[in-house]
Amino acid sequence: MHIEQLREYCISKKGVTEHFPFDDVTLVFKVMGRMFALVGLNHWEKGETNINLKCDPEWAEELRGEYESVNAGWHMSKKHWNTVTLNNDVSDTFAFELIDHSYDLVVKGLTKKLKEELKNS
Repeated sequence: MHIEQLREYCISKKGVTEHFPFDDVTLVFKVMGRMFALVGLNHWEKGETNINLKCDPEWAEELRGEYESVNAGWHMSKKHWNTVTLNNDVSDTFAFELIDHSYDLVVKGLTKKLKEELKNS
């Protein structure tokens, strides 16, 4: 997967914006102001195609056991975030499913007001 494919997929989701809140190399995708995906562009350019994604804690553990390319979230809550290395044993199709899962988890945790705003956006 190329970075543009990843970016286009993330920003095509409803209510998503992209930001650089930490520095000028960490691209963060947010839905209604809440993070669901982070990419270190400096690492990506070096061939380290990693993305941090939110994940259900039980499933996160299962994924880490099943895939060499799924590890506890780097610089994130190890319970709720995974770092997924793309272009290895995680297919692009499955990577998109993991992005969807992360997005859906964040949307599920939004306040009623934000969910309504998202629905109407």
